[in-house]
Amino acid sequence: MGFLKKFFNDVFDEDSALHEGSLHEDNVLHEEVVAEVASSFLELEEQELEAHLGISRYGSFTLTDAVRPSYDLNVVPSAGFRHDTYRDESSNQNVPVVMAAVSRERLFDTFMELLEPLGPVVDVVLETSHDYSAAGHQDLYREHIDMPILQSILWDFEDMLVNDGCTGLAVLNPQTPQEVQFDEHKLLIVYGQKLTPYEGILIDAGLNCSEEMKFVTEAEHVHSTNDEYIARFEELKMRLGIDMNSDDGEACY
Repeated sequence: MGFLKKFFNDVFDEDSALHEGSLHEDNVLHEEVVAEVASSFLELEEQELEAHLGISRYGSFTLTDAVRPSYDLNVVPSAGFRHDTYRDESSNQNVPVVMAAVSRERLFDTFMELLEPLGPVVDVVLETSHDYSAAGHQDLYREHIDMPILQSILWDFEDMLVNDGCTGLAVLNPQTPQEVQFDEHKLLIVYGQKLTPYEGILIDAGLNCSEEMKFVTEAEHVHSTNDEYIARFEELKMRLGIDMNSDDGEACY
């Protein structure tokens, strides 16, 4: 998988204490910490780190190659969904949210099923943090694409979308408005009113609702990518007709 041992402590955001990993062979890793605490990874011997990052299965839940949890497992990866609220400052409204974690075997199928209620024509946003040290993350926007065309393209890039920890994707219908996000951590997040159809899809996928569940994003974790995924991301941009300068930070909720 190519997760890395060598970290350095460049802090890009003191509030969230983000750290970046170094380049080794063809693989890149960066680390996110949700509080200003010492990294559990920095204290490990190389063999301990390799063993931990080689674990992809926790009980019945299988992670993709994109992310690994902290060594101390403050959050143990598991399947399920919960409700939340997003505060949209531009409209001064609270937007209902459903967040879900799905085991690797069902992840991309479930994401594709969640797209169906959005309607026949949607907008799409690609999120990348491949150039993390220079720009943080960048959102690339494409308006008005037919859903069948979008889904056909996404199937062609399933491996990269599932396993690249520096690529995320959001599909939205501004008219509804509703949005389905497949984020860099490979969580499924739905924003908007009237989310019952989406909850039904998650239940049909075998997920239980647990309002107390925690996600990998709520503790220290690491992301992984490689040169092949970076190249595939560029191909996906071209297939979607996204201009490389189409950064739009206001595209999503």
